[in-house]
Amino acid sequence: MHSTGYIIKFTVIMTIIAGLILSGMFYATEPIAKKNAAVFKKRAILSSISSLLDKPLAQMSDDEVMDLFAQKMEQKVLNMDGAVVEGKAEDLSMAAEAKLDEADRKLPLFTYDGKDGKVNIIGIYGNGLWDKIWGYIALKSDNKTIVGSSFDHKGETPGLGAEIKDNPTFPHRFIGKTIFDDAGQYTSVKVMKKVTDPAHQVDGIGGATLTSNGVSEMMVRGIKYYLPYFKNNKN
Repeated sequence: MHSTGYIIKFTVIMTIIAGLILSGMFYATEPIAKKNAAVFKKRAILSSISSLLDKPLAQMSDDEVMDLFAQKMEQKVLNMDGAVVEGKAEDLSMAAEAKLDEADRKLPLFTYDGKDGKVNIIGIYGNGLWDKIWGYIALKSDNKTIVGSSFDHKGETPGLGAEIKDNPTFPHRFIGKTIFDDAGQYTSVKVMKKVTDPAHQVDGIGGATLTSNGVSEMMVRGIKYYLPYFKNNKN
């Protein structure tokens, strides 16, 4: 039988060794983890303009995604007054910004320069039924007409609220919708049970009313944050 002191020393030594091994593994894999996270985010942003890409996003390698983003995407960070401030849009966490006072938040803006001209992509963030939801909305350079969108969620119900991501027809419904009416007043685009204004409304998801309402609220509030920038950067 080993003494109590021996057991304690053995336990401490093994704990230290295990800690060193785990630390070494963490630092060894950290660059890979960071790259994977960066690629994942870039794919989410590019998903909003998937119909404008020369090659299907699903067929692009990670390196192709990184190269496309570097070559074709301009990034800006905006304050709530619509002014461009220092920073890189992809480094912003919409979740972290949402925790700040509204006046102190920063907004990501991506501009894709494709064969059909420039497209602005904005980030929006809100609440679903169970947890947070977010998305990217792509607008023509006039900042009026939606040309694409993508959505994601943290904990919506599979087959119901999760359809905002899993059902490709949902983001497609936003294409061609406009965020201003004929008089130039901001309307955004709302998700409705019954569409009565096709220019500014899309069909909701059956059985997922609260998630649909969350997307609608997120669209109205999230796009509105960018109006000061749009006003000062008309094309």
